[in-house]
Amino acid sequence: MTLISAIVLVMCMTDGVFISEAGAQDRNQGRSMVISRHGIVAAESPLAAQAGVQMLERGGNAVDAAIAANAMMGLVAPMSNGIGGDLFVIYYDAKSGKLYGLNASGWAPAGLTIDFLKNQGLRDMPKAGIQSVTVPGAVDGWQKLLDRFGKKKFPEVLAPAIKAADEGFPVTEWTAGIWQANADFLRGNTAAAQAYLPDNRAPVVGQIFRNPDLARSLRLIAQGGRDAYYKGEIAKHIVEASKRHGGTLAEKDFAEYSSEWIDPISTTYRGWRVYELPPNSQGLAALEMLNIMETFPLDKTGLNTAATLHTMIEAKKLAYADLVRYIGDPKFSTLPVSQLLSKDFAATRAKQIDPNKANCNVVPGSLLRGSSTIYLSAVDRDGNMVSLIQSNYSDFGSGVAAEGTGFILHNRGGLFTLDATSPNALAPRKRPLSTIIPAFMEKGNTRIAFGIMGGWNQSQAHAQYVSHIVDFNQNIQAAMETARFTKLSFGGCDVQLENRVPGNVRAELEAKGHVVQMHNGYSNTFGGGQAVMRDFDKGVNYGASDPRKDGAAVPELPN
Repeated sequence: MTLISAIVLVMCMTDGVFISEAGAQDRNQGRSMVISRHGIVAAESPLAAQAGVQMLERGGNAVDAAIAANAMMGLVAPMSNGIGGDLFVIYYDAKSGKLYGLNASGWAPAGLTIDFLKNQGLRDMPKAGIQSVTVPGAVDGWQKLLDRFGKKKFPEVLAPAIKAADEGFPVTEWTAGIWQANADFLRGNTAAAQAYLPDNRAPVVGQIFRNPDLARSLRLIAQGGRDAYYKGEIAKHIVEASKRHGGTLAEKDFAEYSSEWIDPISTTYRGWRVYELPPNSQGLAALEMLNIMETFPLDKTGLNTAATLHTMIEAKKLAYADLVRYIGDPKFSTLPVSQLLSKDFAATRAKQIDPNKANCNVVPGSLLRGSSTIYLSAVDRDGNMVSLIQSNYSDFGSGVAAEGTGFILHNRGGLFTLDATSPNALAPRKRPLSTIIPAFMEKGNTRIAFGIMGGWNQSQAHAQYVSHIVDFNQNIQAAMETARFTKLSFGGCDVQLENRVPGNVRAELEAKGHVVQMHNGYSNTFGGGQAVMRDFDKGVNYGASDPRKDGAAVPELPN
């Protein structure tokens, strides 16, 4: 080897070491945040996010983007959401600095009563079939959002979903698996099978799926607005299907339905203010959890250590016990929301947490299961922000579709109870306790619109997400990816945990009495989320998308 070549080799080696040391980013975060001066849409499908971004690039705002994305999600993930389901939104208006809440959850038919179902021999609220169907609220919610805050109209925001429904799209990995698992369920309803089982089979990954009936329904809405759904042909088809299956849905139930503007509720958590929507949603449980968690020094016990997880799990049990006992539709009973949100109440509840022992008997009871939901968020170049969640409740909802409509009807009514003493007892024109919750948090001039879907997983996932950002200084993407726990029951000591926690955590939790079930990698059991953040001081937007889904955060291209 010549002297020159030796010198070059040493220089290359030195340079290589220097680059690897200075440029290395050893991190547990799987993907980076999306960062832009312009708008960002984060959704569980890249097609949906792109549909939303298209609205931004054509002069629309965050509301236009969110509805376009939601319409596309109803096509590409029909098991999880669609115009047969409910909707909740938190909207931040940058100009006024105000937050607005929208409750577009549907009410029970006037003819659906506890006595009606008990006379049919039912002891519990049906979780599928026509009796689990309440009036879907999503389309009315879209209309109210567009009328009050949007820049565009239905023909433009629904155009991407209509085109994709006509031309077809390739089915993605995540949705293909859920579709296949529910094929037999869909075969139980002729209209559902015709819509979603081409050749009597669930589509596989990469297969082109078309839904011309959904395209037609969306065209009717584009032309006639919400009245085309609630007072027109679509409502008539749904009512006909209800009668055919022995249901009670009537045209009047649709014609008189209206979603409602509501004020978000909030609490503080170590200097941040966190917002959820009030009952009939479960958002209050997330805030109560945070109030309880705030009494413990989680930042000192460490991210996802056994001590931190134990505190969160026990706080979850207490908050959910209160949720189930006290919460329903506020129009039908007086609910102790202010008491459940108070710091004094949380301090009292926190005293029931033994740091060395799991409480297996907080409140006995079984969980109403369901986790088929989508969440998306959007921020535009002006800083308007949308936190939107939309759902069928269970995979493919009730399993019932109205012939020729191209969408499944949700089963949100399955969340009612037939216990007449409960605040969540079934009653005509009443909204059930709902699991779906959008969220929002702010500190100074930083604002984050976020959500994590997954049935009763949502409040506990929200509280963990907030803690990851506030207690452990994670960015919005890392906080979304971090391993989570979930407890899918109200009683007992069972808890589920992703195996990306430190190796000693399971044993330490079990020593405290927890019965731990581990899941590999990024599991759907723990929901999937999206988030957007606005730094108003810098005028910069950030986006995050959960690897537990097929989605992405997509930025708007500058004009």
